[in-house]
Amino acid sequence: MSEEPKARPPLPFEELSRAIKNRRSVYGFISGLRLDRAERGEAWSSLPYHPVFVGDAATGVIHGGVVTAMLDESCGMAVQLALDGASAIATLDLRIDYQKPATPGLDIKAHSVCYRVTRSIAFVRSTAYQEAESDPVATATGCFMIGANRTDMLRASPKELYEAPPPLEAPEDADGPFAASPFPRFLGIRIGEDGVPVMPFSRKIIGNPILPAIHGGMTGAFLETAAIIGVARELGVTAMPKPIGLTINYLRSGRALDTYAKASIVKQGRRVVAFEAQAWQNDPTKPIASAYGHFMLRIGSIPDEE
Repeated sequence: MSEEPKARPPLPFEELSRAIKNRRSVYGFISGLRLDRAERGEAWSSLPYHPVFVGDAATGVIHGGVVTAMLDESCGMAVQLALDGASAIATLDLRIDYQKPATPGLDIKAHSVCYRVTRSIAFVRSTAYQEAESDPVATATGCFMIGANRTDMLRASPKELYEAPPPLEAPEDADGPFAASPFPRFLGIRIGEDGVPVMPFSRKIIGNPILPAIHGGMTGAFLETAAIIGVARELGVTAMPKPIGLTINYLRSGRALDTYAKASIVKQGRRVVAFEAQAWQNDPTKPIASAYGHFMLRIGSIPDEE
């Protein structure tokens, strides 16, 4: 008869906050995301600006997926700070509302608050900003599952967190669909022969290194990118649409496999498009995440528009 796993003792708060600061996701470690300040159930974090995070090379504006990934991890920090370090967590859903483009060259900061914890679910909200929290770049709300698995990132010492990080580089691809968008190139996203977007598995997109599992923010960034490409292709627009809001539902853990996505238009207006998207790995009928949201079409980008 197998023994029940022993309950892990709670961590004192100072030790808990120190562990969260030192045991980020692999992507968080590589990207340079920092936990700057910690209170019970609250996290203040920052992400240094880097050219590889750019979504539009013409403007230098950060890709929405970078903001999504930062808010996802920052929300997770706040949830962990509301708990005692004895439970693994996983994102169930995350809603991002983009308020304005981030100013190129400036760091992005986030303040996340876990405002309610039940036996199984934690609820959190977050604000991403640059100079003042009252002037947000984006806001987020989400919920996390408590005790999602038996891994213990806060006490384990996975080697991936101590190896030299790969350089933050985006391979050039002058003729590809992401020629003017470094962040998708950094993630390795490509369009398969059948026209389906693919995000190959790599160390830099790992969230939980013990399973290992893909970072929820990377899945969200991939879904957003796939939707931008899909909507632009379907409408034949000459400029990529701008994200307004995105809601991601996490259905299964993204494992160490390539990930695929599809997107479709739900409703099209003159300026706003509603879309939905799904991501899967080895079986399209078993998606690991779904998303829906809205894009703003840029003035003058629609063919034959007067």
